[in-house]
Amino acid sequence: MTIWSLASLRLAGAPSLALAAAVGLAACATAQTPETPSLPPPSAVTGTAETPTPTRSPTPTPAPTPRFTNEPDHELAALIPTAAAGVEIVVAPFDAFALTPGDIGAAYGDIGDRFASLALAYVLQPRTTLYAMRVDGEPITTEDLETHLATAGRYVGIAGLEPDPWELGEAGGHAVWVRPEDNATAAGTVIYTWSNGELVFLLIGVDDTLNRAIIEQLPGESAPSPTPVPTESASAAPSESDES
Repeated sequence: MTIWSLASLRLAGAPSLALAAAVGLAACATAQTPETPSLPPPSAVTGTAETPTPTRSPTPTPAPTPRFTNEPDHELAALIPTAAAGVEIVVAPFDAFALTPGDIGAAYGDIGDRFASLALAYVLQPRTTLYAMRVDGEPITTEDLETHLATAGRYVGIAGLEPDPWELGEAGGHAVWVRPEDNATAAGTVIYTWSNGELVFLLIGVDDTLNRAIIEQLPGESAPSPTPVPTESASAAPSESDES
């Protein structure tokens, strides 16, 4: 083979090598070129905030309304004694009277709006009437009844009664509001009202011995113990030596 032939082979092979090298270089360049990062959606770029959900205001608890139907409350009626001070007490059947918790509740204002049931008892002689009411909701204290004393008195027939004659006292071991006899009442008439927390009672009668005997057998708040009167100590008394 001539020198020209060898040179021709070298020249002919050069383009192939160059192409192979170019392809290999392009492949390397393609493999090494980083991918263009994808752009975030416009909302992510601008940082648009979501509209906050408005806070709902708490729904107010509806105020209690008077009840003008009296569902039989046999548990309440069973608390009423059938006799006291040797006298029979009639506990009226629920279908024997038309009064409702709302009727007597009008005498006790907002407390009366919570009366849920009513039981009634009476004595023919000596004349006595007892109303017992169950209260829904928060417990009621006897002192809570103070602002309703005048209207409670009017309910049992003491017209024009002011609260001044009422006194916070004790009967049957319970704390009670009591209104003694005066010119506005029949002879001997005494009115009581009190609570044990879940019940309210209203009692009117002309025999106070019977009144107190009934109260003693019913629920109520314990009457506060009387404050002891301080006594003069023995050391404070003058000694015989001091007198001499």
